[in-house]
Amino acid sequence: MERLETGIRGLDELLGGGFPRGKTILVVGSPGSGKTTFAIQYLYRGALLGEGGLYVSMDEPPENVKSDLSSFGWDLDGMEKSGRIIFVDATPLKRVGGAEELDEGGYEVQEMTFQSLIRTIRKIVDEEGISRIAVDPITPLMLRYETPLERRRALLTFFENLSRTKCTSIVTTELRTSVFRRSFQLEEFLSQGVILLHSIFHAGNLVRAIQIEKMRGIAHDAQPRPYRIGKDGIEVFPRDKIFG
Repeated sequence: MERLETGIRGLDELLGGGFPRGKTILVVGSPGSGKTTFAIQYLYRGALLGEGGLYVSMDEPPENVKSDLSSFGWDLDGMEKSGRIIFVDATPLKRVGGAEELDEGGYEVQEMTFQSLIRTIRKIVDEEGISRIAVDPITPLMLRYETPLERRRALLTFFENLSRTKCTSIVTTELRTSVFRRSFQLEEFLSQGVILLHSIFHAGNLVRAIQIEKMRGIAHDAQPRPYRIGKDGIEVFPRDKIFG
Protein backbone atom coordinates (compact mmCIF):
# COMPACT_ATOMS: atom_id res chain seq x y z
CA MET A 1 0.00 0.00 0.00
CA GLU A 2 1.36 3.44 -0.96
CA ARG A 3 2.41 5.53 2.04
CA LEU A 4 2.35 9.24 2.78
CA GLU A 5 4.86 11.01 5.02
CA THR A 6 3.07 12.32 8.09
CA GLY A 7 5.48 15.15 8.82
CA ILE A 8 5.46 14.09 12.48
CA ARG A 9 9.03 13.18 13.36
CA GLY A 10 9.18 9.56 14.61
CA LEU A 11 5.58 8.67 13.73
CA ASP A 12 6.37 7.23 10.32
CA GLU A 13 8.56 4.62 12.01
CA LEU A 14 5.58 3.42 14.07
CA LEU A 15 3.50 3.27 10.87
CA GLY A 16 6.09 1.42 8.84
CA GLY A 17 6.52 4.32 6.43
CA GLY A 18 3.59 6.70 6.87
CA PHE A 19 -0.16 6.97 6.49
CA PRO A 20 -1.88 4.74 3.90
CA ARG A 21 -2.56 7.08 1.00
CA GLY A 22 -6.21 7.97 0.41
CA LYS A 23 -7.44 6.94 3.86
CA THR A 24 -9.21 8.96 6.58
CA ILE A 25 -7.41 9.03 9.93
CA LEU A 26 -9.05 10.12 13.18
CA VAL A 27 -6.85 11.90 15.74
CA VAL A 28 -8.41 11.75 19.22
CA GLY A 29 -7.07 13.82 22.09
CA SER A 30 -7.87 15.90 25.14
CA PRO A 31 -7.57 19.72 25.11
CA GLY A 32 -3.93 20.75 24.89
CA SER A 33 -2.75 17.40 23.57
CA GLY A 34 -1.65 18.88 20.24
CA LYS A 35 -4.45 17.89 17.84
CA THR A 36 -4.32 21.15 15.90
CA THR A 37 -0.52 21.13 15.86
CA PHE A 38 -0.66 17.56 14.51
CA ALA A 39 -3.08 18.56 11.74
CA ILE A 40 -1.16 21.64 10.61
CA GLN A 41 2.22 19.89 10.82
CA TYR A 42 0.84 17.15 8.57
CA LEU A 43 -0.36 19.68 6.00
CA TYR A 44 2.83 21.74 6.20
CA ARG A 45 4.99 18.73 5.43
CA GLY A 46 2.82 17.98 2.43
CA ALA A 47 3.12 21.57 1.21
CA LEU A 48 6.91 21.32 1.41
CA LEU A 49 6.66 18.19 -0.76
CA GLY A 50 4.46 20.00 -3.30
CA GLU A 51 1.19 18.39 -2.14
CA GLY A 52 -1.76 20.77 -1.84
CA GLY A 53 -3.36 20.92 1.61
CA LEU A 54 -6.78 21.96 2.89
CA TYR A 55 -7.34 22.96 6.52
CA VAL A 56 -10.96 23.22 7.71
CA SER A 57 -11.17 25.05 11.03
CA MET A 58 -14.29 24.13 12.98
CA ASP A 59 -13.47 25.71 16.34
CA GLU A 60 -11.16 28.70 15.89
CA PRO A 61 -10.92 31.18 13.00
CA PRO A 62 -7.90 30.29 10.83
CA GLU A 63 -6.14 33.54 11.76
CA ASN A 64 -6.22 32.50 15.41
CA VAL A 65 -4.88 29.05 14.54
CA LYS A 66 -1.99 30.51 12.55
CA SER A 67 -1.21 32.93 15.36
CA ASP A 68 -1.27 30.18 18.00
CA LEU A 69 1.20 28.08 15.99
CA SER A 70 3.52 30.95 15.00
CA SER A 71 6.17 29.85 17.52
CA PHE A 72 7.03 26.79 15.41
CA GLY A 73 8.48 28.92 12.62
CA TRP A 74 6.20 27.53 9.93
CA ASP A 75 5.50 29.98 7.10
CA LEU A 76 1.75 29.37 7.06
CA ASP A 77 0.95 32.78 5.57
CA GLY A 78 3.38 32.10 2.74
CA MET A 79 1.89 28.67 2.13
CA GLU A 80 -1.58 30.21 2.04
CA LYS A 81 -0.58 32.99 -0.35
CA SER A 82 1.06 30.49 -2.71
CA GLY A 83 -2.05 28.28 -2.62
CA ARG A 84 -0.21 25.30 -1.18
CA ILE A 85 -2.40 25.30 1.96
CA ILE A 86 -5.98 26.58 1.80
CA PHE A 87 -7.65 27.59 5.04
CA VAL A 88 -11.43 27.32 5.39
CA ASP A 89 -13.28 29.08 8.18
CA ALA A 90 -16.12 26.78 9.23
CA THR A 91 -16.61 28.15 12.74
CA PRO A 92 -20.24 28.39 13.89
CA LEU A 93 -20.23 32.20 14.01
CA LYS A 94 -18.91 32.61 10.46
CA ARG A 95 -21.85 32.27 8.10
CA VAL A 96 -21.86 34.06 4.77
CA GLY A 97 -24.06 33.57 1.72
CA GLY A 98 -23.30 30.05 0.65
CA ALA A 99 -20.10 28.06 0.39
CA GLU A 100 -18.47 30.80 -1.64
CA GLU A 101 -15.05 32.03 -2.62
CA LEU A 102 -13.98 35.27 -0.96
CA ASP A 103 -12.04 38.15 -2.50
CA GLU A 104 -8.90 37.13 -0.62
CA GLY A 105 -9.03 33.65 -2.11
CA GLY A 106 -10.28 31.94 1.05
CA TYR A 107 -13.52 30.08 1.65
CA GLU A 108 -16.23 30.15 4.29
CA VAL A 109 -19.17 27.85 4.94
CA GLN A 110 -22.68 29.26 5.29
CA GLU A 111 -24.36 26.76 7.58
CA MET A 112 -22.96 24.22 9.98
CA THR A 113 -24.08 20.92 8.49
CA PHE A 114 -22.12 17.96 7.19
CA GLN A 115 -23.75 18.48 3.80
CA SER A 116 -22.55 22.06 3.40
CA LEU A 117 -19.09 21.14 4.62
CA ILE A 118 -18.87 18.23 2.17
CA ARG A 119 -19.90 20.48 -0.73
CA THR A 120 -17.24 23.03 0.18
CA ILE A 121 -14.50 20.43 0.59
CA ARG A 122 -15.28 18.70 -2.71
CA LYS A 123 -15.39 22.03 -4.55
CA ILE A 124 -11.97 23.05 -3.24
CA VAL A 125 -10.42 19.62 -3.86
CA ASP A 126 -11.65 19.68 -7.46
CA GLU A 127 -10.53 23.25 -8.14
CA GLU A 128 -7.26 23.44 -6.23
CA GLY A 129 -5.62 20.02 -6.68
CA ILE A 130 -5.72 19.10 -3.00
CA SER A 131 -4.20 15.80 -1.81
CA ARG A 132 -4.14 16.34 1.99
CA ILE A 133 -7.11 17.40 4.13
CA ALA A 134 -7.39 18.24 7.84
CA VAL A 135 -10.75 18.87 9.55
CA ASP A 136 -10.17 20.25 13.06
CA PRO A 137 -12.15 19.35 15.15
CA ILE A 138 -15.30 17.51 14.05
CA THR A 139 -16.83 17.75 17.55
CA PRO A 140 -18.81 21.05 17.17
CA LEU A 141 -20.59 19.75 14.10
CA MET A 142 -21.54 16.46 15.75
CA LEU A 143 -23.24 18.33 18.58
CA ARG A 144 -25.82 19.69 16.13
CA TYR A 145 -27.40 16.24 15.77
CA GLU A 146 -29.72 15.26 18.61
CA THR A 147 -29.86 11.48 18.35
CA PRO A 148 -27.15 8.82 17.96
CA LEU A 149 -28.82 7.62 14.75
CA GLU A 150 -28.68 11.10 13.21
CA ARG A 151 -25.03 11.48 14.20
CA ARG A 152 -24.15 8.06 12.81
CA ARG A 153 -25.80 8.76 9.45
CA ALA A 154 -24.19 12.19 9.16
CA LEU A 155 -20.74 10.90 10.13
CA LEU A 156 -20.98 7.93 7.79
CA THR A 157 -21.86 10.22 4.88
CA PHE A 158 -19.06 12.60 5.82
CA PHE A 159 -16.37 9.91 6.00
CA GLU A 160 -17.58 8.29 2.78
CA ASN A 161 -17.33 11.61 0.97
CA LEU A 162 -13.85 12.26 2.33
CA SER A 163 -12.79 8.87 0.95
CA ARG A 164 -14.27 9.72 -2.46
CA THR A 165 -11.99 12.75 -2.76
CA LYS A 166 -9.01 10.30 -2.91
CA CYS A 167 -7.23 12.59 -0.45
CA THR A 168 -5.47 11.43 2.69
CA SER A 169 -7.46 13.09 5.46
CA ILE A 170 -6.97 13.88 9.13
CA VAL A 171 -10.06 14.46 11.27
CA THR A 172 -9.56 15.51 14.88
CA THR A 173 -12.00 14.98 17.73
CA GLU A 174 -12.10 15.48 21.48
CA LEU A 175 -11.31 12.69 23.92
CA ARG A 176 -14.50 12.83 26.00
CA THR A 177 -13.36 10.79 29.00
CA SER A 178 -10.06 10.08 30.69
CA VAL A 179 -7.89 7.51 28.96
CA PHE A 180 -8.38 5.05 31.82
CA ARG A 181 -12.20 5.12 31.60
CA ARG A 182 -12.34 5.51 27.82
CA SER A 183 -14.98 3.85 25.68
CA PHE A 184 -14.91 3.80 21.90
CA GLN A 185 -16.47 6.81 20.21
CA LEU A 186 -18.75 6.55 17.19
CA GLU A 187 -16.36 8.26 14.80
CA GLU A 188 -13.63 5.73 15.61
CA PHE A 189 -15.64 2.90 14.07
CA LEU A 190 -16.18 4.86 10.83
CA SER A 191 -12.58 5.94 10.14
CA GLN A 192 -9.86 3.78 8.63
CA GLY A 193 -7.33 4.72 11.28
CA VAL A 194 -7.34 6.04 14.85
CA ILE A 195 -4.47 7.80 16.63
CA LEU A 196 -4.82 8.64 20.33
CA LEU A 197 -3.00 11.54 21.99
CA HIS A 198 -2.90 10.83 25.73
CA SER A 199 -2.02 13.29 28.47
CA ILE A 200 -1.27 11.29 31.62
CA PHE A 201 -0.18 12.54 35.06
CA HIS A 202 2.36 10.17 36.57
CA ALA A 203 4.33 10.77 39.76
CA GLY A 204 3.46 14.46 39.61
CA ASN A 205 4.56 14.87 35.99
CA LEU A 206 2.60 15.27 32.76
CA VAL A 207 3.43 12.47 30.35
CA ARG A 208 2.32 12.70 26.72
CA ALA A 209 1.79 9.43 24.87
CA ILE A 210 0.72 8.68 21.31
CA GLN A 211 -0.92 5.39 20.38
CA ILE A 212 -1.92 4.02 16.97
CA GLU A 213 -5.11 2.30 18.05
CA LYS A 214 -6.16 1.29 14.53
CA MET A 215 -4.72 1.54 11.02
CA ARG A 216 -6.46 -0.68 8.50
CA GLY A 217 -4.39 -2.39 5.85
CA ILE A 218 -0.92 -1.90 7.31
CA ALA A 219 1.19 -3.35 10.11
CA HIS A 220 1.88 -0.80 12.84
CA ASP A 221 3.20 -0.40 16.36
CA ALA A 222 0.17 -0.25 18.68
CA GLN A 223 2.12 0.44 21.87
CA PRO A 224 1.81 3.87 23.54
CA ARG A 225 4.95 5.88 22.84
CA PRO A 226 6.04 9.20 24.36
CA TYR A 227 5.91 12.40 22.37
CA ARG A 228 6.60 16.04 23.03
CA ILE A 229 5.55 19.37 21.58
CA GLY A 230 8.81 21.25 21.05
CA LYS A 231 10.03 24.24 19.09
CA ASP A 232 9.61 22.38 15.78
CA GLY A 233 6.21 20.87 16.53
CA ILE A 234 5.37 17.34 17.59
CA GLU A 235 8.12 14.76 17.92
CA VAL A 236 7.44 11.07 18.69
CA PHE A 237 9.99 8.80 20.33
CA PRO A 238 9.19 5.47 18.64
CA ARG A 239 11.59 3.27 20.63
CA ASP A 240 10.89 4.61 24.12
CA LYS A 241 8.37 3.44 26.70
CA ILE A 242 6.12 5.93 28.46
CA PHE A 243 7.03 4.67 31.93
CA GLY A 244 10.70 3.79 32.19
